Amino acid sequence: MHWKTEWKPLAAITAVFLVFFYLPIESFRLKNAVWEALYLTKWYAQEHVLLCLIPAFFIAGAIAVFVSQESVMKYLGAKAKKVLAYGVASVSGTILAVCSCTVLPLFAGIYRMGAGLGPATAFLYAGPAINVLAIILTARVLGLELGIARAVGAIVFSVIIGLMMHFLFRKEEAARTEAQMAMPEAETKRTLRQNIIYFAAMVAILIFANWGKPDQAEGFWSIIYSYKWLITGLSAIIFAIVLVLWFELKWWKVTAVAIPTAVLAFIFSDQPMIPFAAAVIGLSIITANDKGEPGNWFEESWGFAKKIMPLLFFGVLVAGLLLGRPGGEGLIPSQWVSRSVGGNSIGANLFASVAGAFMYFATLTEVPILQGLLGNGMGKGPALALLLAGPALSLPNMLVIRSVMGTKKTVVFVTLVIIMATITGLIYGAMM
Repeated sequence: MHWKTEWKPLAAITAVFLVFFYLPIESFRLKNAVWEALYLTKWYAQEHVLLCLIPAFFIAGAIAVFVSQESVMKYLGAKAKKVLAYGVASVSGTILAVCSCTVLPLFAGIYRMGAGLGPATAFLYAGPAINVLAIILTARVLGLELGIARAVGAIVFSVIIGLMMHFLFRKEEAARTEAQMAMPEAETKRTLRQNIIYFAAMVAILIFANWGKPDQAEGFWSIIYSYKWLITGLSAIIFAIVLVLWFELKWWKVTAVAIPTAVLAFIFSDQPMIPFAAAVIGLSIITANDKGEPGNWFEESWGFAKKIMPLLFFGVLVAGLLLGRPGGEGLIPSQWVSRSVGGNSIGANLFASVAGAFMYFATLTEVPILQGLLGNGMGKGPALALLLAGPALSLPNMLVIRSVMGTKKTVVFVTLVIIMATITGLIYGAMM
């Protein structure tokens, strides 16, 4: 036996043995943390997978199949005009009301199709960070100045982080640019208008299916919430027509999915998840068995799902174990977090940035969490730092990013977000 090659397996086995040997099973905190992890993962599966992630996987697969590399590179590629590329990427969140996990398939899709590292990471940050609904809720609940600071900070953040990522990895980007320059322009089967309608229908389904209930029973947002499933259904009808007319999917296959979905929507009008699930299953079946472009679309979408879903569930499970759910307790006591974010010191802002980066925030949940922390003495600087780092990052998010662009780039991206959130929190806290 050669110990030089066998010490690593021995060390791993020993470490696992010691963990289980001394595992404090009788500890209430450990038991509670395990339940918190399971509850959080269950909630994530119920609230985010079907309505958020699956539509995002289909959109990412559509980008890979129906959008030419030349089109992506024209607006977001390494050779695109910087003002255009970063302008498009930095305002993406105003269109996509997504969380840090839902944006991942979209990021993976555009990065794989040739988007430059700078614009791609600007999009990755901006997607969940510049959520219009979240910013409006922040201004309404936590104050106008914090809402404005969040909006301005997120837009500026996305551009600066993208530019810095491009600069730090400029040699690799130069090689990508040369490869892109040598690529011939791809022929397109559909017009730009047709592709826009196709993607707009899918984005509308994603947005309105996840439209959250506003805190007030009246007003514009409440009206939209009242009709969210009607709007989602109309968007789905447009989407089905587009698939038949322009994307070579047989009309009888689409009809075979549409009719049962409509019947289920009528029967289970108070349980919209049932017809939504039926539509997803039906669409998956008819596209998976197609030998043309729809089949390629499903194959790409399924590829993203296989790569991303296990990492997301593992990340959510670990995040729940360590930090618990909002209002719950994980292995790390919530009192430690509250005590560490008071005032406006470098430590408080850095802690808020790091905690926000590793915690999982579903869309809009960061506002009530911050409201409670502010009530317990959290400084306004650390509050902004958490708002700028939290919604854009999470432990599940980091695991997936690493699988897309590697460990080194992921570490740099996360570090840039944390450092910039800390500095911005310090400045804002001093001003306020």
